[in-house]
Amino acid sequence: GADAKRMLGRTPGTIEALRPMKDGVIADFEISEAMLRYFIEKVDKRKLVPPRVVIAVPSGITAVEKRAVKDSAIKAGAREVLLLGEPMAASIGAGLPIDEEYANMIVDIGGGTTEVAIISISGVSYQRSIRVGGDELDEAIIAYMKRAYGLLIGERTAEEIKFNVGSASAIDTGELSMDVRGRDATAGLPKTIHITSQEIREEALKEVVSQIVDLVKNALDRCQPEHSADLIDRGIVLAGGGALIPALWQTVCKLQCDSCFSKTGKHGSL
Repeated sequence: GADAKRMLGRTPGTIEALRPMKDGVIADFEISEAMLRYFIEKVDKRKLVPPRVVIAVPSGITAVEKRAVKDSAIKAGAREVLLLGEPMAASIGAGLPIDEEYANMIVDIGGGTTEVAIISISGVSYQRSIRVGGDELDEAIIAYMKRAYGLLIGERTAEEIKFNVGSASAIDTGELSMDVRGRDATAGLPKTIHITSQEIREEALKEVVSQIVDLVKNALDRCQPEHSADLIDRGIVLAGGGALIPALWQTVCKLQCDSCFSKTGKHGSL
């Protein structure tokens, strides 16, 4: 998808860049089926036996959405489809000891959804998800640039702003800044402005980041006291592209320390 992503906002009139997956679920069935067929053929070129496919899905999707994912994969050439929750898939990928009796907490911040789960003994003891992720952060930046500066920017530019100067809290090494180029909404001409990480954090990203932080806070408040004790030693694992936002781990770490202290009387570290 990296090659296709570079085409967003820059395609000629004869080409359209599509996103068949939106908010973690299928938005375009035909394109999703074609994409899955391409992946299956790329892995199994001999086509002797149709492969079994494991697909990671958000924990909050409905039964109808699960059926749509299975049907698309089967039509694309899979003989069997197994659905795996994204938090569990992220935990396995991160190498967490999910088969132990000790609790492991993971926060998976994807493009369309954010998942939080507490896993122990190969099972999920607590799991919640919200349809807020990197896409909403990009949209918030686009809306802010138009509202504050009358500057129109695309998804790619918004993502560059998010990762270059975006942050969840104050950056210890000092505030960052960058020049942003776009089109003036009034004059219709190219325009360049200078922005700082502080204004992006406080004016654009604050509301969306607060929803993610509240999700993590609720998980810490509702987890069992024994699990809180485990998290003091094991900490919280952040996964997904949204976890790359600067200073986000510091915000989550503070939540973990405050919650664990209220339940166990001891502070932990992330």
